[in-house]
Amino acid sequence: MSYRAVIVDFGGVLTTNLDLSARAFARECGLPDDAYLHAVTVHPEGRRLYAELELGNITQDTWNAGIAALIGIDGTDLMRRALSTLAPEPLVVEAVQAIRRGGLKTAVLSNSMGMSPFNPYERWELTDSHDVVVLSEQVRLRKPDPRIYQLALDQLGLRGSECIFVDDIATNLPPAQDLGITTIHATDPTHTVQQLRNLLGLPLPGARSTHDIGPAVIRS
Repeated sequence: MSYRAVIVDFGGVLTTNLDLSARAFARECGLPDDAYLHAVTVHPEGRRLYAELELGNITQDTWNAGIAALIGIDGTDLMRRALSTLAPEPLVVEAVQAIRRGGLKTAVLSNSMGMSPFNPYERWELTDSHDVVVLSEQVRLRKPDPRIYQLALDQLGLRGSECIFVDDIATNLPPAQDLGITTIHATDPTHTVQQLRNLLGLPLPGARSTHDIGPAVIRS
């Protein structure tokens, strides 16, 4: 199969693990390790707030205050503080750069964490490093809404069958598969790069030469 583009999620794919940052932040606040993570991924109000933030329906300041109230801490610049340990994932970043140098298009498709007062994307210079960047806040759609995947394809000018999509959240993959996109569930940076190497046949950094693509790759 001939691919022409790779679409990647931001948090947990191009970056280090978000859950690890969440636990580090909780410890910094003197809370149980899972307190912040539970507030944003399990608590109904926390999940609602995150969905509204991703859609651009509320400001980051509103989100900061709402999440802080759930866990009983100061909400000042909460998103910046919560992501203070987040860093680029070198293996994946280098692999995506190599893919683009190899002549394929690359795109970022991310559910936004808000962009003001703290812009978590700024240091990555995404628009300079990729052909297409789709952030949910800016287009008022969020994964797993099928329309945001189609929007990414439209901006790339490609069909689903010509693309690979990488995301660390399994529930974000089926809508891409329905559009004919080959998906990779990013559970480990080395494994992710290996799957990309096997699908693309490119000599990517950190990838071994093997034909075992493993169960994390799903072709449509």
